[in-house]
Amino acid sequence: MPATARPYVVDVRDLVHRPGELRERSLEFDAPEQLGAGAAVVPAGTPLEIELRLEGLHEGVLVTGEAEATASGECVRCLDPVSIPVQVDFQELFAYSPDEAFDFQVRDDHVDLEPVVRDAVVLALPFQPVCRPDCPGLDPVTGEKLTDAPERPEREATDPRWAALEGFRTDASDTDTE
Repeated sequence: MPATARPYVVDVRDLVHRPGELRERSLEFDAPEQLGAGAAVVPAGTPLEIELRLEGLHEGVLVTGEAEATASGECVRCLDPVSIPVQVDFQELFAYSPDEAFDFQVRDDHVDLEPVVRDAVVLALPFQPVCRPDCPGLDPVTGEKLTDAPERPEREATDPRWAALEGFRTDASDTDTE
């Protein structure tokens, strides 16, 4: 697949071996594949916006950027669907020579931002998303959402080991005084 056919690939031909040159670019496309695999993900087809600042250096091209997307998932307390705005900053040096490259390299006058953006977005996703910070969750006995359930008196939970003694309870008025 040619480098220009992939949405994360950016042409840096005008910056290569030109220290001090600066370009700003915007990328907008739908995520070609799902980002993340936990309780919250950025599904494939979700709009992804990336603002870039590309700087030519002696060693390579420094890419500084900000990516924005919307993640979706479900609240871990009440299981309602949630939509979570994700905004991340990233910075990476794409080296000219493989000797100087730690992880990323300028190839054929292009930089591939996919691993950088994917890692930044996935690390920003919440591990346990909630619909709101004070979500009460589900009733442990009935499974109903506590926000939807009418007010009901609090029940005293009886330990099943004491259930046989329930019949021995007495009222304060039943006690005999001598």
